[in-house]
Amino acid sequence: MAEQDLTTSEQIHADIPGWGVDGDPETRPGVPMLSKPAPRGGAHWKRPERQPPPDFPVLKRAELDELTPAFGTAVPPKGLSGVLRRVAYAIPENRVRHVMLLLVADRVDVLESRLLGAPAKSLGTVLGLVGGSWLLGRLRP
Repeated sequence: MAEQDLTTSEQIHADIPGWGVDGDPETRPGVPMLSKPAPRGGAHWKRPERQPPPDFPVLKRAELDELTPAFGTAVPPKGLSGVLRRVAYAIPENRVRHVMLLLVADRVDVLESRLLGAPAKSLGTVLGLVGGSWLLGRLRP
């Protein structure tokens, strides 16, 4: 029987750069992302100029006291989707409910826009889905 070369794990992996998650933090690539962000400097302002407040409500995260310096006002919250978004933004972002409510609000917004965009076509689609031809056949004399 041939003799086997017994080596330790450290000797086997010594030539692999970056081996080991518990290595020296100075050489780990993920460590800068784990540290707290700090201002880099070089900006010509101490605090960014703020946009004027809009005429309608703009939704913001629950953790913020005021709106961010730049915010979007292209589509204000409206209808049932707006109500769902308001409820979602009252929930902290780290909760799954927050994201799921925003996804549902997007789907509801699509339905609202389709119903308002072409009501006759939407009504025909809804009647077709629920058996509208059967209903119209029963109503005709």
